[in-house]
Amino acid sequence: MLHFANPLLRNFTIRSQFDSFKRKQCLQYLKTLRTLQYDGFKPVFFGETDIPESLVSGEDFGDRYFIQNPTWCIVHAGGSQGWVPWKYRMFLRDELCYRQEDSLFSEFCDMVKKAYGKCAIVVKEKRQHGEMRPKEDRESEDQSRAPSVINLTSIVCCPEVARSCGHELLFLPFPYNYLNPLDSAWSSLKWFIINNRKQFCLQSIDSVYSYQCILFSDLISKGIERISPGKWKTITNKVRRWENYYLGKFS
Repeated sequence: MLHFANPLLRNFTIRSQFDSFKRKQCLQYLKTLRTLQYDGFKPVFFGETDIPESLVSGEDFGDRYFIQNPTWCIVHAGGSQGWVPWKYRMFLRDELCYRQEDSLFSEFCDMVKKAYGKCAIVVKEKRQHGEMRPKEDRESEDQSRAPSVINLTSIVCCPEVARSCGHELLFLPFPYNYLNPLDSAWSSLKWFIINNRKQFCLQSIDSVYSYQCILFSDLISKGIERISPGKWKTITNKVRRWENYYLGKFS
């Protein structure tokens, strides 16, 4: 019995060291977000998701032939009024190993300024492996301060670029990623792909081979289109209730 209990207890203890720190980060994020909203900033959630080839085709040969399947990275943003009126971007993951779109975030900030005015742009914090416990005497404001640059896989998000357009860039602590409605939108998109990929598939069979052509761009566009402003409103209202809960619980 002790053989199984010790690893569980050790994992629980390590996790509990960060509870207080992460709660302070979450509370600081929520207070900052609410303050910006009261000052007229519109929350916009900006992020990315991975779409592996196996999700689109329904077939996964990676384990069988030890080949890594191609993966696409989709970048978009949304809020209480739906997807932002910005053309989302798709990148092949292999290309992102040596190329990031440094100018894309500036283009995005200009667009949302024209569409909404000043915005609070929220980006998820990436989980840092090997993270050390912070010192107890640090101020909570310093602990939850946004880094100088937030690196997504495909885009570099810089607070100075956001401020130059009148926006503020916030990062959402990783244990509370479900406070980002964009995650629910990505999940809806992936379920649409799974349930409708056959409708966007063309097949050709000859005497030797069979071929399958998937209208990938059309599939993604239709999936994004199906997440309507009404669905976004439902998602953001749910997140708003969680925000109210944590503001009451952590304050």
